[in-house]
Amino acid sequence: MKYSTRAMLKELTDNEEYYRKLGLKCGLEIHQQLKTEKKLFCRCRAVLHIDEPSAVILRHMRPTLSELGEYDGTALMEFKTKKNVIYQLYNDTVCTYEMDDTPPFRINQQALDISLEIALLHNCSIVDELHISRKQYLDGSIPTGFQRTGIIGIEGWIPYKNRKIGIIQLGLEEDSCREINDVGHKIIFKTDRLSIPLVEVVTYPEIQTPNEAGEVANLIGRVLRSTGKVRRGLGSIRQDVNVSIDGGTRIELKGVSKLQYIAKAVAIEARRQKALLDIRDELRLRGVTKDTFQSEYQDVTSIIKNSTCKRFKEVIKNNGKIYGIILRVFGGILDEPTQPGKTFGDEIAGRVRVIACQDVMPNIVNNNHFEEFGLSSDEIKRLENLFNAKLTDSIILVWGNEDDVKTAVKEIRIRAVDATIGIPPETRQVFPDGSNDFERILPGPNRMYPDTDSPPTPILEENLEHIKNALPERIWDREKRLKQLGLTEPLVNSLSLSKNLKVFDKIVEKLEIHPMLVAVTLEEKLKWLRRKGKNVDLISDDNVYELFEMLNENKFSKEAIPVILEFLSDNPGKTIKMAIAELDITPMSIEELKNVIDESLTRYSNPKKISSPFKITMGEVMKIARNRIDGELVAEVVKTKLRVLNNE
Repeated sequence: MKYSTRAMLKELTDNEEYYRKLGLKCGLEIHQQLKTEKKLFCRCRAVLHIDEPSAVILRHMRPTLSELGEYDGTALMEFKTKKNVIYQLYNDTVCTYEMDDTPPFRINQQALDISLEIALLHNCSIVDELHISRKQYLDGSIPTGFQRTGIIGIEGWIPYKNRKIGIIQLGLEEDSCREINDVGHKIIFKTDRLSIPLVEVVTYPEIQTPNEAGEVANLIGRVLRSTGKVRRGLGSIRQDVNVSIDGGTRIELKGVSKLQYIAKAVAIEARRQKALLDIRDELRLRGVTKDTFQSEYQDVTSIIKNSTCKRFKEVIKNNGKIYGIILRVFGGILDEPTQPGKTFGDEIAGRVRVIACQDVMPNIVNNNHFEEFGLSSDEIKRLENLFNAKLTDSIILVWGNEDDVKTAVKEIRIRAVDATIGIPPETRQVFPDGSNDFERILPGPNRMYPDTDSPPTPILEENLEHIKNALPERIWDREKRLKQLGLTEPLVNSLSLSKNLKVFDKIVEKLEIHPMLVAVTLEEKLKWLRRKGKNVDLISDDNVYELFEMLNENKFSKEAIPVILEFLSDNPGKTIKMAIAELDITPMSIEELKNVIDESLTRYSNPKKISSPFKITMGEVMKIARNRIDGELVAEVVKTKLRVLNNE
């Protein structure tokens, strides 16, 4: 299938019936940082740094046994990478807790209260006690090797179209480090973000199409932002999307950074899974199953040591090794498309990149591309003879440090065996174009275990009742109310999450001003002034209310609103009355307007012969009437005067 930008997106996401036939099931895990002063389990400041670190340390990660004496598969996979993990430290945002040298402090009460509010807004049942668990993270993003997390609420819901989307649970947990660089066996993290409190909202897999996934994620994000107690900006919210189709398994699309990526990412993943099931079925037709699968690998450096291939010459020069692995009866399979611009060969390459740390791409080549890669016909023939290859087989070459190459061929075999089964459960990284690549094996239940350093925290009924009584209006009720006031959808979306909503409600409730005028002023005119470089933060809610109060009393015309607001932003401390006086925008009566129009028309000996008399007259009149009387009213009176002149 060929794909192209906008047409591709429409084709990928709009065919809802296609995804329903696939049996698409999708669930969301929305992670949102909370706007707290301190971190979750210590008293360090919750701020981000752009300056140089105070110090750096080096750590290595290793897996540990679970309470049942078992290793988590993800932890074992991460251990294979043999990473040197470097942490950049900052004196004011990191203490001995983050570096796993001291136990956690008591949980941050401010973070707990915010998370309780968010759980209630998602209609969750609140737990009686908060119990902290450890969730293993062996990728180095948390120096302790685990994340502390606890469940706040369960079995909630949010309204979506004509149904409800269920919320499995809402958790409170600490954030991980920020990844700065990851090349080869070295990964660098910045620790300022580490342990900043965040909530995780987990939905049931009740989303059935890619577009629904994007819309539900947007709704949850709006619920979170409606509190005014969550952080904003890049990296403050991250979306994980769980995707499966009939006959497949759950795939976690990790860390989708922007809402607009979600629908396309889900669509591409659903089609990727369909392609993998088709590959499985093709292998079964060829008689290849998990039990009948055959492969061998060998060091083929001696065969290619004199190759003219540029990549292999560099490998030999650096004392590296080249290994080959044959996948019996896999001929052509590696070139089967799985995503836009990607094939099953890229599935294998992604795993080699992560686990064997072979991150200079391309990192593998199969026999369908040996010649274009630079191998001679003699080298190709010798490889085929070495492996006793048939036309139905596939040979893959991989190169680099010998230890890494040995890891790579083993992973190639593992991934090929998985292909005979179907869709291996994985966590996959999503790119801006919606495509994805292998990140790690999907974690299992052995990843979680109780945190013996953190005592249970009771959820006090008195505190919970106080939070319930202070809950903000739910976002869907807020949006419905604003729509009923006649606001356009963009204004509803903007105002319902705006800090201006409070003053908007006050003005509309107490003054006889059209809600649309108030909303446009607050959400568009102020933004326009900010883009002009004006400091609109100097304009208080009291200023805005007084502005509309005086408009309601006909102290000036609505056309003067932007001029008055600009005056206030340039003159902090001055009032609306001062602005009206200094700008000389006292209102103009109808009689004054008629006199101005008559005076304008008398300047022409025969107004009937003027080309564009309305345009010329309006230009003259508005020089005097601008900001003093409604422009629409001016136009109406000018038209009336001209009709009288023309005896109409």
